[in-house]
Amino acid sequence: MMETKLITEKDVKNSWLYYYIVAEMGISYERLQALGFTTAILPILQKLYPDPEDLKQAIKRHLVFYNTEAVYGAPINGIVIAMEEQKARGADIDDDTITGIKTGLMGPMAGIGDSIDWATLKPIIFGLAVTLSTNGSVLGAFFLLLLPLIQIVVGRKLAAYGYRAGQASIREILHSGHIRTLITGASTLGLFMMGALSSTYVKLSTPLEFSFGSQNKPFVLQQVIDNIVPGILPLLAVFGIYWWLLKRNQNFTIIMVLIIAVSIIGSLVGLF
Repeated sequence: MMETKLITEKDVKNSWLYYYIVAEMGISYERLQALGFTTAILPILQKLYPDPEDLKQAIKRHLVFYNTEAVYGAPINGIVIAMEEQKARGADIDDDTITGIKTGLMGPMAGIGDSIDWATLKPIIFGLAVTLSTNGSVLGAFFLLLLPLIQIVVGRKLAAYGYRAGQASIREILHSGHIRTLITGASTLGLFMMGALSSTYVKLSTPLEFSFGSQNKPFVLQQVIDNIVPGILPLLAVFGIYWWLLKRNQNFTIIMVLIIAVSIIGSLVGLF
């Protein structure tokens, strides 16, 4: 059996942290995060494969297409390192097995990460940071640092967990009901937060009023709307933007320009 240097959990955590930093660097449609993944795992491969030819083959098998959510995809990093360690020690693990594990897990883990990290955690933290900043608190800027700090803590722990647990345990977790419960809970919390932030910061009203004779009070449209469904105009604005994101495109620059244009035109004609 081939003698190799032992890989520690610190090595695994540091490798993932490097991947977290460089995952989107050198990205291409052909390989996406493969270059970042290979760069991050390279120090470990150099430990495991002192022979240049073995190291070359290890690098080649990790340069194939790879793409996942960096934080909640961290267990894949740990699993791959564990498999490379066993392969370096003489275990019968071929290149296709390692590549297959990466490609098989990257989609599910990306779905989990996008739902929890980017669709829930990021909007909540950014929303709270905006709230603090608009109130004149300098803490708003520092509050933004919570996101990378949480991601780094979670990612390092998940990478080490993947290294310890191995591929079988990760598959078991993916097929259990706990992940679905976690995603549902996180999504629900995110909806509550987005609803609260929308009702607080989206302001829309109309100054339109109609007069029916000099003896009658003017008919103020906004008062009527408030008496029937208070806040309906901001709600319609939010739903309109959501519809655009869902049905048209997700180009935020176009959405921003449209909002500004509608606001200016509406103001000029007296609608808003």
